[in-house]
This record gives sequence, C-alpha cells and structure tokens, in this order.
Amino acid sequence: MRALDTLDDLDRRIVVAMQHDGRASWRAIAEMVGSSTATVARRGQSLIASGVIKVAINPALGATGQIDSFFIRINCAPGTQLMVAEQLVAHEDVRFITVVTGQYDIIAELVVKGGATHYPQLLEELQSIQGVERWRSDLVMHIYKVSFDWGRQLFADTLALPDAGNGFERYAEPESCNPTHFDASDWKIIDALRDDGRETFQAIADRVGMNESSVRRRFERLRSSKCIDILTLVPAPALGMGAETLLTVKVTPSRMDAVALELAKHPAIRYLAATLDENSLFCEVILPSTDDLYGFITSTLSQLDGVEGWTASMELLFLKRGFIETPWWRSQVAQTEKKPAA
Repeated sequence: MRALDTLDDLDRRIVVAMQHDGRASWRAIAEMVGSSTATVARRGQSLIASGVIKVAINPALGATGQIDSFFIRINCAPGTQLMVAEQLVAHEDVRFITVVTGQYDIIAELVVKGGATHYPQLLEELQSIQGVERWRSDLVMHIYKVSFDWGRQLFADTLALPDAGNGFERYAEPESCNPTHFDASDWKIIDALRDDGRETFQAIADRVGMNESSVRRRFERLRSSKCIDILTLVPAPALGMGAETLLTVKVTPSRMDAVALELAKHPAIRYLAATLDENSLFCEVILPSTDDLYGFITSTLSQLDGVEGWTASMELLFLKRGFIETPWWRSQVAQTEKKPAA
C-alpha cells in the first residue's frame, strides 16, 4: 500500500471528490478539484491501484428483506484481538468492525436477516470464536445519519463539490427499499459492481449479457431510489484525519431526538444512531486531531441540553465498513509487525 504521508493536496482533493461520488467520471472529478482530466485520471487510478481508495457498490439495508442491526462490543483474551477480528471480517453479516481503545477491544455491527428474533441463531457461532471472552449486544433502533463524504469538512470552502447539505439523512421510511424493487438482472449488476464500483457499464453489460443502455438505466433507477450505496473506502489518515472516535452518548430520554438532530448537523459526524440500551446515541466522529476532538467534546457535545455523559473508544484499525473489507488493514498490520522493537 502507498504510504499515506506521500499524498499531497491534490491527491486528498481527489479522494474527497470520490467520497462524494465514487462513480463520477474523471472529467467530473477534475472539475470538482480544479485540475486537468489527464492528471486526475492518472492520480485517481494510482490511488485505487495502491489500495488507498476502494470503491464498492452494495444494496441498501432492507433490500433483501427485514433486518435488525446490533452493535457488538467484544473483550478478547490478551493478544487475540486481531485473530478474533479477522474471523469476524469473514462473516457476511458483519457490516463494520474496528479494533479500539478503552474498555472493549473490538466494536462491530451485526446485521441480522429476518429481524431480531433470528439473532440467537448467530450467537453460538460467533461467540465461540477462539479468543472471545465477553460479548455485549445493543439493538440499533433508529439511524439518524450516515455520511459517506465526511472528508469534505477539510475543503468546505475551496472544493467545488455539488451541494449535498451536511450529509444529514433522517431515514423516515427505512423500509422504502425492499426486495420488490429488484429483479434477477438488477442483482447481477450489483454483484458485478461489488468489488469494483467504478467498473464501466459496457464491461458490466458484457459480463451479464445485457446491452449497455439497459445496465445504465437499471443502475440509475436503483441509485435514484436509494436502493444501493456507493462507498468510497479510504483510511482517515490519508486525509490527515488522526482522531476517529466512537462515542456512546447517554441522553435524557425526552431529549433523545433533539440531541440527535443537533449532532447530525456537525460535519465531523459520520454515523449517528439511537440504541436500545441506556437511552443512548451511538456516534462516530472523524476529526483531524485530538485537539479537534477535545474542541468538539467541550464546545459541541457537552453543551447540548440533554446530554448526560458519554464513553468513548478511539479507533485503531478499521477492517470492514459497509460489508466491504478495507484493502489496507492487512498491510497496516504487516508493517507494524515488521517494525523492530525499540
């Protein structure tokens, strides 16, 4: 993997533009970042080839039927965190997983097909992973915000991104996308884009035995109806972001919705959801530094009426997001293991 400290300002602008739209043409990205199409295409292809960026397409939650999500907090036997994490990465129902600091070793999200009543069927399999010592589950009741282009906070005033507000989406109708919106051809197109979200429509058409215009039309229909997610995965340090933090915020029950709506406006909030346990909000915040994190906590979080307190975990290694394994975590571990002892 390319060293993250070798990315310059243009590289980072390209990354942020691709976070905004991972399938945008190189010409469109060049217009966003203020450079030539040839330069942007060369730089962008290099970022993808070196594993700094991965673009993937996934069906939206609910596309396969009823689901419920659980946040999982795991304590491991000493020295087994990465072995446990690697086992969880391979499980198709794990949506994200990260190794963290604090009172837990691993935090993950498990998406249960068929709803919460099917969760016990997964417990025996996953809790029996060697190294797991403690397993705590918490039901996700409501998602307030998912921001795929959290990096735009770095270039808010200088990057010509199309207006997308602050990335806040209320998910007022979480069942709006369901299996009836897909047919067999749609699933073939999604499968073709799962590993390489920038695959051309013509290449997909050749692979699935359709014409290019039909593939394009079907894709745009799924996209406009929010039945697919376009994910541009990138390690936060590639954008100079050194403080990825998961917060569990305890809130006065009557203020839950109001606090969530205020937090969702903050550009550093990538994910925000209400959980069942202890009237809490689960929040991921991505900021440049611990100083910025301190400022967010003291100037924003602690000032909100209804916030009673919080616990926090710094993210050390992100292995999976949006059901997609990150292309960099294995090389990061390998580099760490090669470093000589001080």
